[in-house]
Amino acid sequence: MGPTSGAPGRPRSTEADTAILDAALDLLVERGIGAISIEQVAQRAGVTRATVYRRYADRTELLIAAIHHDHDAAPDELPEPDDVEQLLSWWAQALGTPAAGRGWPLIRRLMTELYDHPELAEAFTEVSVEPRNRWIRAALIRDRDRGRFPADADLGVVQQIITGAVVTHLLTRPDGTTAHEIEDYLLAVLRETRYRRNP
Repeated sequence: MGPTSGAPGRPRSTEADTAILDAALDLLVERGIGAISIEQVAQRAGVTRATVYRRYADRTELLIAAIHHDHDAAPDELPEPDDVEQLLSWWAQALGTPAAGRGWPLIRRLMTELYDHPELAEAFTEVSVEPRNRWIRAALIRDRDRGRFPADADLGVVQQIITGAVVTHLLTRPDGTTAHEIEDYLLAVLRETRYRRNP
């Protein structure tokens, strides 16, 4: 799901593109999912409703684009980690970044409100959650094949444990926790799954 095509022959303004997505993202963080309308986004961005609708078919499509606006890579284009430990290190570095701006407030907003909005939740799951889950699962399978998990390990449960640890951090730990502290925490959780690095 992404922006719809503009009218034939009509030039696209990258400034308007950015203004629309920034406005939608700011409103999402400030007011929550249920309080956002196309009209409000257009007003905040300084464009007309028609300008927004030329790019996005509806509010759900707009919000999905806005949610991914600040990401360096699309969920289905994430780099492959060397192993699960590197994956957790990347997460720790991201979580240890000061929560200035919209990143972590946005994630917390989605965690607490997303599933009250089924259409958006379904789209977000398809575009963001499922690709990330496949990415995590692939890293777990590679480490199991290296003998770092027992052959009978339930990788689905392992995945729930380590992603649950990330969610727990986001919801309960102070934003000032360092990346090193977060990595130690996540690796301690990983070791409880019977993960063992090869000698």
